[in-house]
Amino acid sequence: MKNKTNLSFMNSTFWISAIIVLLAVLWGAVNPAGLSKAANAAYGFTTNMFGWFYLFAVLFIVVFLIGLAISKYGSLKLGKDDEKPKYSFYAWIGMLFSTGFGAGLVFWGVAEPMSHFVNSPLVLEGKTPEAARVAMQYSFFNWGIHQWSVFTIVGLVLAYFQFRKGEKGEISTTLNPLIGKTGKRGIRKTINILAVIATVMGVATSLGMGILQINGGLDYLFSIPQNTPVLLTITGILLVMYLTSAVTGLDRGIKILSILNLSMALGLVVIVLALGPTTFILESFTVGIGDYIQNFFGMSLALSPYQGSTWTKEWTVAYWAWVISWSPFVGAFIARISKGRTIREFIFGVLIVPPLIATMWIGVFGGTALHMDLFQGGNISDAVQADVTSALFATFGNFPMSTLLSVIFILLIVTFLVTSADSATFILGMMTSNGNPNPSTLVKVIWGVLMSAIVAVLIISSGLQGLQTASLVTALPFTVILLLITYSLIKTIKEDHRPNIKSESVPDFLRKRKAQ
Repeated sequence: MKNKTNLSFMNSTFWISAIIVLLAVLWGAVNPAGLSKAANAAYGFTTNMFGWFYLFAVLFIVVFLIGLAISKYGSLKLGKDDEKPKYSFYAWIGMLFSTGFGAGLVFWGVAEPMSHFVNSPLVLEGKTPEAARVAMQYSFFNWGIHQWSVFTIVGLVLAYFQFRKGEKGEISTTLNPLIGKTGKRGIRKTINILAVIATVMGVATSLGMGILQINGGLDYLFSIPQNTPVLLTITGILLVMYLTSAVTGLDRGIKILSILNLSMALGLVVIVLALGPTTFILESFTVGIGDYIQNFFGMSLALSPYQGSTWTKEWTVAYWAWVISWSPFVGAFIARISKGRTIREFIFGVLIVPPLIATMWIGVFGGTALHMDLFQGGNISDAVQADVTSALFATFGNFPMSTLLSVIFILLIVTFLVTSADSATFILGMMTSNGNPNPSTLVKVIWGVLMSAIVAVLIISSGLQGLQTASLVTALPFTVILLLITYSLIKTIKEDHRPNIKSESVPDFLRKRKAQ
């Protein structure tokens, strides 16, 4: 049994996924311009033709999740009825936040609102108070409930089928109510392989972005050059760190790092809130939340067919495509750590708390940068336009103890990247080991090394943007899968509890007579 478990990744899902990823990497190494051109063409086609579909699908998921949470099914456990959660609420939230888009939020926390401040989502003059208000509103929206709804639905469906139904932890398994428990092997393999490819490309891209930001910070602080040898050195150090974390297991490596991540992030928020323009931050945060709530549905379905603006497709649609392509990985990990929680607790925990932390981060750091440009003659927006990786370091440059804050910030990026890569190796191991909830160390190491190899090749070949765009193309078929698994979940829940409802409404003498 032990040998069988250790070799459970030796299957077609593993081999086909690995070969496809390697072919993409070779393409990026040999002809990065060709890969980038093909990926951009495919992505441009999907966003232009199906941008409306992304917007409708994600809004539908948000409404569905809220409705399910407040329904009579909200009290159902993701596991046995008497099962208790394994992790404390704080540790659980830390793992959600770190594995989700913690690293991406750190990257864009200042860069995004300052980008919108210069190039407004609406027809507004850039670098004005009106543009600043809209910039905060749309930054909250892009990092808010909609983004996390995609992770929530995938995690919820996987957790329900895995812990309530006793099924394997594979995306294809959640479609059993629609395609049956047996047969359709081609469909199942295709879905699982697509999930693996999306995860590998998405994680590799984010690792690359984080590595670029670390190098940007080191250059800003210590004049360490931004070049290939330095980037590859950082990549190698991160590889050693996240493989070390991976072999220590879920309860040690990822859990400890996640708690550290959340604590450091909240600590930085408190420090900047205290040292920065506190009143302005709190007031702009309040106004931003109000604008977000007031314009919730309008922003959810905002396109510009009459004006011809491409802003929504370049930002919101791109974000939705990104999170959808990441959802197999993040959803699978969230499901893995959420056994024993109720559907209601799961939905509100994943759908509300991480977005709240995200808006706090953007409100504090983005709000500080906006205040500097509006009232202190700062040039943060110019720094962002020149080099997006230095956005937050440029903001810290206006603070006392700026070097110390920047060093802490670099450490936070590192721990976020290590946590994301560590959890990715875990989930990739599970995905390619027939849904094994405890994949072997060997398969985790294989995927960990492969991800770093991809990042290294992309850095050398300058093909990072091409593969990033390619990873987003996988979002279109996955959007259809998201809607199908949503239907599959509600269908299964209703069928599972229909007998109980009927038996409660039938008088005892009729039930006994029917049994005879």
